[in-house]
Amino acid sequence: MDQTRVAAGSARLHVVDGVALLMPDRQVFEAMLDGWANQQAARNLGFVTIQGRANVVSAFAAFTNAFPWQWSAQLVDEWLADLRSVKHLRKSTLGNYQTAVRRFCDFVTDPNYGWVTECERRFGTHPVQVVHEWNTAVHVQQAEGDPRKRALSVDELQAFFDAADDRVARIRGCGRKGWLPAFRDAVMFKTAYAFGLRRPETRMLDLADFGRNPHVSEFGLRGVCHVRSERR
Repeated sequence: MDQTRVAAGSARLHVVDGVALLMPDRQVFEAMLDGWANQQAARNLGFVTIQGRANVVSAFAAFTNAFPWQWSAQLVDEWLADLRSVKHLRKSTLGNYQTAVRRFCDFVTDPNYGWVTECERRFGTHPVQVVHEWNTAVHVQQAEGDPRKRALSVDELQAFFDAADDRVARIRGCGRKGWLPAFRDAVMFKTAYAFGLRRPETRMLDLADFGRNPHVSEFGLRGVCHVRSERR
């Protein structure tokens, strides 16, 4: 790695060389979490996503009563078994938890960030990847969420969009106020579906977020949507 440029989240930015730590285990772990947050922020991930992943990793550390350089695949198995059999978490939630721990381990074991070297120097051991394909759930279907919250079919979506359009026409045909907000809502539903937007992302949309797309020139100035959900 170029010594003049240090990657966001690296150990060199969060743990000072040659300085004795009062609680080295706890302080190094917290520095890892801070570094991981900076690394994710550099990738433009949302703050809610970053904090949620940190909470999952902290919960795993609390369950195991161990730090990342002490983790093992067996600890992951025990944690997931507890979440499933005792706390009865849904499969989709368990999958999100597995992903959070896996990505954290990817970060702390990446040589570009120096956490392996830092842990070896301070603790005589280092973190490893503990979430593998043989201790994580296999995706056997496209949607693994609650069947009561399934995605709408194509026909159901068309009926929904038609109802939104009919509501605009009905309000305007009666000469009542409110047809413009109804038209706004109808356009919002279609835009969110077309670009795959979440609710916070849809709420933060502005005209400046749309632009030309060379692959669909027929859409003119509205062929691409730039999501800027971090705005508050």
